[in-house]
Amino acid sequence: MVIKVIFTQSQLMNHTSLIKDLLKNKGVFHELLHDVPREQYTWKPSKDSWCLLEVLCHLHDEEKEDFRARVKHSMRTPELPLPAINPVEWVTERKYLEQDYEIMLANFENERVLSIEWLSDLQSPNWSEVHLHPKLGVVTPELFLANWLAHDYLHIRQILKLKYLYLKEQEDIDLDYAGEWQ
Repeated sequence: MVIKVIFTQSQLMNHTSLIKDLLKNKGVFHELLHDVPREQYTWKPSKDSWCLLEVLCHLHDEEKEDFRARVKHSMRTPELPLPAINPVEWVTERKYLEQDYEIMLANFENERVLSIEWLSDLQSPNWSEVHLHPKLGVVTPELFLANWLAHDYLHIRQILKLKYLYLKEQEDIDLDYAGEWQ
């Protein structure tokens, strides 16, 4: 079955802007995650939450095996099922807590550079190519691109919250003057 979706110009996103924001976020992640002491990047606010090292490993794997791979797949072979991924299981399967933090940061940054280079080199990409996902229904490379950027923002917020909570636990000073964490 062939499905054709027609998008009006107002429905199409500014893909160049999204790609530029992914590049900007590389710098944001670098500034947030470099030069962090081991005690902080392995600290967890609760036993069920992730630490900075686990977030970093997740970002690396998602960059390489989820978002970039899914944009490519949905552009090149939309008729084929997407390769299975399981990011929640990767935390234990890939032993995120045993990874070297500095190496993972360099690896993530390298993967982001490869992603930006690939995205920037695309010649007349069809962002509205339709892929039928068994759970999500109709998905497009554009959907994956926008969610890639949204994923960045969610984890930037998560990293900031971990840093805030770490500061709150480590300092014997009331932080209420700063404001309430929302």
